[in-house]
Amino acid sequence: MYEALLAVDLGLRTGLALYRRSGRLAWYRSKHFGSRDGLRRGVSGILAGIPDLEWLVLEGDRALAEIWEREAKRRNVASCRVGAEAWRSRLLTRREQSSGPRAKRSAGRVARKIIEWSGAPRPTSLRHDAAEAIVIGLWGVLELGWLQRIPPGVRH
Repeated sequence: MYEALLAVDLGLRTGLALYRRSGRLAWYRSKHFGSRDGLRRGVSGILAGIPDLEWLVLEGDRALAEIWEREAKRRNVASCRVGAEAWRSRLLTRREQSSGPRAKRSAGRVARKIIEWSGAPRPTSLRHDAAEAIVIGLWGVLELGWLQRIPPGVRH
């Protein structure tokens, strides 16, 4: 049975966050691919490392999304794209969304709350791409119904 959702904040510096069907964050990281060719080669290995992957949720550059989507389709993994405005409107306050830099800082605060709620290892530092992937992933598990509501204390 498939049990996992991978959220990806797209870029050559990519944020990744894996959620289990319980709706809790299992792990998160940032990966620097260096080039589009490096990304093409790396996507296959990342997805191969998650044998129970069911969903891929992508946010960011359209051309990079297509690389992930092709590999997901090859592996029979469902994928969807989400715009930043969709996940931000659900998980950040209106004030937190008022500018790009403010939204990135706010995503970092929300991501730390998700990490704590999930019982995932606390970061020594949390890059904004990984933080955004964490919040994108929470949006994904809410949309899929893996969680019925935003966990207590995650959103103010």
